Amino acid sequence: MKRLCVYCGSNTGNKPVYVDAARQLGTALVTNRVELVYGGGAKGLMGILADAVLGAGGKAIGVIPRALMDKEVGHKGLSELHIVESMHERKSMMVMLSDGFVAMPGGYGTLEEIIEVLTWGQLQFHSKPCGLLNVNGFFDDLLRYLDGATASGFVRPQHRAMLLVADRPSGLLHQFSQYVPPDAEKWT
Repeated sequence: MKRLCVYCGSNTGNKPVYVDAARQLGTALVTNRVELVYGGGAKGLMGILADAVLGAGGKAIGVIPRALMDKEVGHKGLSELHIVESMHERKSMMVMLSDGFVAMPGGYGTLEEIIEVLTWGQLQFHSKPCGLLNVNGFFDDLLRYLDGATASGFVRPQHRAMLLVADRPSGLLHQFSQYVPPDAEKWT
C-alpha cells in the first residue's frame, strides 16, 4: 500500500485519546512508508494527523474544495494540496489517489465518506480495504448497527466482513496488508 486515505474530524473531539490516536496513526504511516491522503484541513484531527505525518518526514496530500480553502481552513504546509470545485470532486480524487480508506473519530462528513467508499467496495467499484480506527470504542454503536443489518438480511456476511476494525493503527495497517476483497456480488 502506497497511499492511505484517512477520514477524520475537523474538530479534535473532547477526549485527548483522539488527538493521541491521530498522532500515532501519522507516525505509523511514515514508519510503514505509506503516504497520507486526506481532506486537506489544518484544524482538528485532520490537521494533527497531517502535522504528525509531516513531522515524521512523510508525505501528506490534501484535497479540499475551494470554498473551504477560501475560509482559511486548508493546510498550507502539505506536500501536495489539490484545490477542487466541489465535495464530489474532492471525494472522487481522494479515492483515485488512495489504496485504502480509514475512518477515525469524526462527525457527519467522516461517517458519510467511509460509508460511501465501503458501499463502492460492496458494489465492486473498487477492491481496496476500508477500515475503522475504533479509538476508545468510538465506532461501537455503528458496528452494532452493521451487525444488526447483517443479522436482519440487509448486508451479506461477506460484505460486513469488508469493514476492518482495530483500536490501534498497527493492528489496522496489518489487517490492510492481509486484505482480500470478497468474491461476491451484492445481489447474488
